[in-house]
Amino acid sequence: MNKKSSTPSQKSSANNRVRIIGGQWRSRILNFPTATGLRPSGDRVRETLFNWLGQTLHGKNCLDVYAGSGALGFEAASRGAQSVTMIESNPAAWKALEHNRALLDAQHCVIFRDDALLRLKKLQSNTLKYDIVFIDPPFASDLLEPTLTALATMLAPYARVYIEWASPLSDTIVGENAAWRIEKSARAGVVHFALLSLK
Repeated sequence: MNKKSSTPSQKSSANNRVRIIGGQWRSRILNFPTATGLRPSGDRVRETLFNWLGQTLHGKNCLDVYAGSGALGFEAASRGAQSVTMIESNPAAWKALEHNRALLDAQHCVIFRDDALLRLKKLQSNTLKYDIVFIDPPFASDLLEPTLTALATMLAPYARVYIEWASPLSDTIVGENAAWRIEKSARAGVVHFALLSLK
């Protein structure tokens, strides 16, 4: 999970590390800053996700909306994504993402320091359409539905959207009359995660 706090610490510790689990950077360790509640999607969850997506993402354009530690975005880049766009509003987390991008020489990654919904609005005018989107907003926030709404015009045909959330999805998102369908879903502890597509 990439959860954020409005008052992060600039410090980091030995626990503030994420391991890339597949692709060209497999087993590389990346550091991220300490912030209350910020922790990456775990290995088990990411393994399940990339089993769903396929082990390689060659030719795919990916978007990591609440990038946090970068665990999902850099994993996608490691597995051959054509491009990865990350959005992160936390200054310390953004700085760490930029550092890790340079460390990996991940030239196909672009990282925006911005509010996610504001940046999505700006990106809507781009011609680039996204094949895979990662959405892991802070738990207990109301950001999931507006984020999904903002994405609707930004997706390539057959695009898939991955989400992590604190509770099962509501009918307003995946009900009979909603815009989205669940392709895959699972749970790890308190975390619900799913792969969605537009109907």
